[in-house]
Amino acid sequence: MQYCSVKNTATRPLKGIIVRDLPSRYLAAAVQATPVFLDCEATLVKAGRLVTEAAAMGAKFIVFPEAFVAGYPYWLWGDRPGTVLGGLEQKGFAALWREAIDVPGPATDRLGEAARAAGVHLMIGVNERESTYGRGTLYNTMLLFGADGRILSRHRKLVPTYKERTVWGAGDGSTLSVSSTPLGRIGGLICWENYMPLARYHQYAQGVQVYTAVTVDDSPGWQHLIRTIAAEGRIHVIAACQRFARSQFPDEPFLSGFAPEADVLSSGGSLIVAPGGEVLAGPLQDREGILTAEIDLTRQVEERHSLDVTGHYARPDIFQFTVDEAPELPYLRRP
Repeated sequence: MQYCSVKNTATRPLKGIIVRDLPSRYLAAAVQATPVFLDCEATLVKAGRLVTEAAAMGAKFIVFPEAFVAGYPYWLWGDRPGTVLGGLEQKGFAALWREAIDVPGPATDRLGEAARAAGVHLMIGVNERESTYGRGTLYNTMLLFGADGRILSRHRKLVPTYKERTVWGAGDGSTLSVSSTPLGRIGGLICWENYMPLARYHQYAQGVQVYTAVTVDDSPGWQHLIRTIAAEGRIHVIAACQRFARSQFPDEPFLSGFAPEADVLSSGGSLIVAPGGEVLAGPLQDREGILTAEIDLTRQVEERHSLDVTGHYARPDIFQFTVDEAPELPYLRRP
């Protein structure tokens, strides 16, 4: 069992690359796109094409939405639940499981090769199968690939939101790390776990510089949250959202639980925000596209002159908490 005290995390020397060793500026991209719903192969092809397209625009770091491979379980939020009940929810889960990926596995090899071929770092949301000992649990997972194609980090969503808990298992503290890369210290959280203040603080305490927030939430409140995170942490935030409409998949039975007039289930709203909360790009609404903005790591130092929530603005003599970084899989759970 490993415990991490935020009091210590905030003050201990951070391992890996530090600001003065980094390029001060580079281009980042938020990809707002629709996965090929419940089709892993076609979605991987589309992801590879979009990585190439964003790299051609000059992006060195590319962020895709939550559950991009191979789709979000939108049927959970239908307004005609009777249409989806009677076994369709189970069938939907089985379809999502079938099109989910193993980490590592053939799909991650392809995503890593796309990153390596384009010479970019890549963050992407996936449905991950936990197949150890034949279990059937799925996880809402965010993967970071380096420009050499290696998986640098895997983060599983800590708390699936409300009805999502009928589809995804809960992650644990073992996947909350921030990665040192040639583009800075990269981390982030998935969708509504960004509303968890202590999870955000743990990212700040690890020295995150480029924070990714992948989602399907297209609400104005979500966009306010993204700006708050950038202002609170004095960091760059890249928020990538799916754009998804039922009309893109007219024959899909797992989308039949919505009223006929309900077409666009996620309109997007992807944006890139600077330290302090200034919007650099977006929000991009109701269409697929690629947002780009310059990441200037030196700006973070300037912004922390007045506010550093894990440094001079912290009060570790009053506030402390711990993070259990041990894996919590059932067969490893402590007594």
